[in-house]
Amino acid sequence: MSLDLPARPTSGLRASLRRLADAAVTPLDLDDVLDHFHPLREGTELRGRVVAVRPETTESATIVIKPGKGWRGHVPGQYLRVGVDVDGVRLWRTYSLTHGPRADGHVSITVKGIPDGVVSNHLVHRTRPGTMLQLGQAEGEFVLPQPIPAKLLLVTGGSGITPVIGMLRNLFSRAEPPATDIVLLHSALSRTEVIFGDEIRSYADRGLLRLIELHTDVHGLLDVAELDTLVPDLDERLTFACGPVGLLDALEEHHVARGLPLFVERFRSSFVEPGEGGTVTFASGAVVEADGSTPILDAAEGAGVLMPSGCRMGICYGCVLPLREGAVRDLRNGEVTTAAPGDGVLVQTCINAAAGPCEIEH
Repeated sequence: MSLDLPARPTSGLRASLRRLADAAVTPLDLDDVLDHFHPLREGTELRGRVVAVRPETTESATIVIKPGKGWRGHVPGQYLRVGVDVDGVRLWRTYSLTHGPRADGHVSITVKGIPDGVVSNHLVHRTRPGTMLQLGQAEGEFVLPQPIPAKLLLVTGGSGITPVIGMLRNLFSRAEPPATDIVLLHSALSRTEVIFGDEIRSYADRGLLRLIELHTDVHGLLDVAELDTLVPDLDERLTFACGPVGLLDALEEHHVARGLPLFVERFRSSFVEPGEGGTVTFASGAVVEADGSTPILDAAEGAGVLMPSGCRMGICYGCVLPLREGAVRDLRNGEVTTAAPGDGVLVQTCINAAAGPCEIEH
């Protein structure tokens, strides 16, 4: 017995069917309709649907996301870019992935609202299940080596716990957790401000790690000079650190002087003292007054200008635009870059501020 199956449409026929479908939904096109009914389909821009928002502290929350079919997965410790529509403007930010293995394929980020943080506060306080987010693929090199070292020191401060919790959840979800000797040194403003506090304490109670928990309101700021007292076998441990710029700078100076290995994840680049600001003019006609301490990217977004962006730390070059004329100042080292019309100079807007009047091609 044989079955007569319909022939697969040829490329020409598919193109004709597509034109008919587009004509039927004019002034939209077929992709607009599909985006409405099936936004997570394969072959479109990567999106995710928020399925849950769980408060962690009064100013932080975990956002659980169902990613589209184009999601390629991640390695614990990596981050992803998240595009959020706030008051009609799409803004991009970078957040660490905080989930362990999930049978449902969902991913999660944990966000701490910061003062005047447009996106962070929107995600923590205004985002609801069903919200659609734009997503990038996982990125970053802040991942544990394989095989896992015999001894680890994890140093985190505040929301710097977020990439590390993803590592720990993945390690401790295994049928046989690794025999690695782990010390977690975490510093937060107070006990109630410790994100994932109950969870990391439970790991210590179960003997999975040794927890050193410091609270600024009781113990003061973490002093890296005390590391040898807190962790007597420091020289035997591979150190991973994530937290405030001051803490990371101090750790780098300490470990370099001692010749100790250190892997650092920075949420923001450390900036030098600000210089002169100026007027930033865009080829689109937008004009933004920017001070000398604010990256051009942030100043433009604050004025409602849609800007390309990526890591926002000067690493990925997703924010690069031509500087047509004027001067900008690198906030990491104070170096001034100037351009005249026709020079073709490219600048990273996430780590450069206006150093007088300047014009950006965008």
